[in-house]
Amino acid sequence: MAKLGNSDLDVFGLNLGGNVFGWTADQDQSFAVLDAYAAAGGNFVDTADVYSAFSPGNTGGESETIIGNWLAKRGRRDEIVIATKVGNWAEHPGLSATNIAAAADDSLRRLRTDHIDLYYAHMDRAETPLEETLAAFDALIRSGKVRYIAASNYTAARLAEALSISDREGFARYVALQPHYNLVEREYEQELAPLVEREGLSTLPYFGLAKGFLTGKYRSKKAGGDSPRAEPALSYLDERGERVLAALDEVAHARGVGVAAVSLAWLAARPTVTAPIASARTIEQLTELLPFVGLDLTDDELQLLTSQ
Repeated sequence: MAKLGNSDLDVFGLNLGGNVFGWTADQDQSFAVLDAYAAAGGNFVDTADVYSAFSPGNTGGESETIIGNWLAKRGRRDEIVIATKVGNWAEHPGLSATNIAAAADDSLRRLRTDHIDLYYAHMDRAETPLEETLAAFDALIRSGKVRYIAASNYTAARLAEALSISDREGFARYVALQPHYNLVEREYEQELAPLVEREGLSTLPYFGLAKGFLTGKYRSKKAGGDSPRAEPALSYLDERGERVLAALDEVAHARGVGVAAVSLAWLAARPTVTAPIASARTIEQLTELLPFVGLDLTDDELQLLTSQ
């Protein structure tokens, strides 16, 4: 377990992504993955109100509903750190004070709980003053509905401004950042990483496996068949992507683990990263991910991967 920023949340090394729940995994499949994750010591589940509105026949809220049903059926609410998000769903768009208050209540209802452990601004919204958004989050914390807040998809400039406003106004501060970051997407390292480190935040990267590419399963344009995840993953299959896969293969073979585990172990070893986010549709997929927790790569292995 590791401490999340300056909070009192102790979290498992794998932040289990809930984006597949209600999308490529139905409730029974999702329950099986959640059961296996908890049995392995996992306690940190990431979702959002908008999940899985992008799936045909869905409207949003499906992932939260499945997680809430699992928490209620298993009686494990006090053991699990639940992170969800607001602002990116057509039903509750934006980060106005009114929307945040309403969206939080709806998420609490679907999650069948009285509090959210970590509540994200899903995406920065310039149309709403940061002061209004942060005051609304602060009110949720003071009411006991939310324990801590975090930011997703913020630029360094906007994140720095938000933290400064919280300090000036006495509002609760963001304790974590959720950026797009993995072995083939490295922009986070330029401006955000130094800011996060300086401010004492934790980083919880999404797309830790580059939309599936860093699992090693997408090595040709024909890979993936009709999988809805194949096309995004294959967008990384270029000369650099092939070099990255070759380096991952080398380390994975030497360590006796899968490519996905090495990919996440590299990410977990990066400065400021506390728990990469990765999702699993089946127990078999989860089994491929779990070995990265506690896998300490050598300096030479890290250098080999980082230099690609």
